[in-house]
Amino acid sequence: MAIDPQSAALLAAREREPARVQVMHQRWEDLLFVHWIVDPAQIQATLPAGLAVDEFKGEAFIGISPFFMRDVRPVGMPALPWLSNFQEMNVRTYVLDDHGVPGIWFYSLDCNQPVAALAARLCLGLPYYYAQMSASRNGAIDFTSRRRGTSETARYRYRATGENTETVPGTLEFFLLERYFLFSKRTSGNSLIRNQVKHVSYRFREVDLGEVSTLPAELDHLPQLQPQPDHVCVVDGFDVKVFGTEKV
Repeated sequence: MAIDPQSAALLAAREREPARVQVMHQRWEDLLFVHWIVDPAQIQATLPAGLAVDEFKGEAFIGISPFFMRDVRPVGMPALPWLSNFQEMNVRTYVLDDHGVPGIWFYSLDCNQPVAALAARLCLGLPYYYAQMSASRNGAIDFTSRRRGTSETARYRYRATGENTETVPGTLEFFLLERYFLFSKRTSGNSLIRNQVKHVSYRFREVDLGEVSTLPAELDHLPQLQPQPDHVCVVDGFDVKVFGTEKV
């Protein structure tokens, strides 16, 4: 079966051999993906030079994704329970660089491990913020986050349902999930950089979404989102290899 050019570019990014050595090991678990359709021009206005909004059938997306980080550690080092396991939530959109490489642009990444937030901001150039977070599991996952310096709390309640489904080229899930390059800018200067991650291909599940918040996007001064998202899914989790930063 012929694969459309957009999916072919995503597949090529997934299979591309990293240009740098692996620097970190992570495990991502219980990832909730909530997405809203947003005018591509509005998203383009938020992006730095060198990145263009990536569209799916003429539509662009802003996503919010709360999840759990486990076994986070530098390569060759042991995991430390008080440092290696924490909650995280990111606000994101989907982009192409000047070479047509697809990836993710993060507006923010909140986490409740201050050392990890500071290290990622300094070493990877990613816009991490410390947040007070909590989570409970009682059939469903209740996930809350309040970014430092703010007074409001973002709440998410979600429960995965149904069987795992592998992403298929040409589908919206493939476009949204199959992303392996993370773009950012250096904390000093204006150079565009990226990190590559490697892991198994995505398998997603449907989700019973009990509560959702657009607050993280509001804090990032993004276009106003509707109360209910346009697409929702959950990914159970997988191990992740993170490779060194490279200049775009």
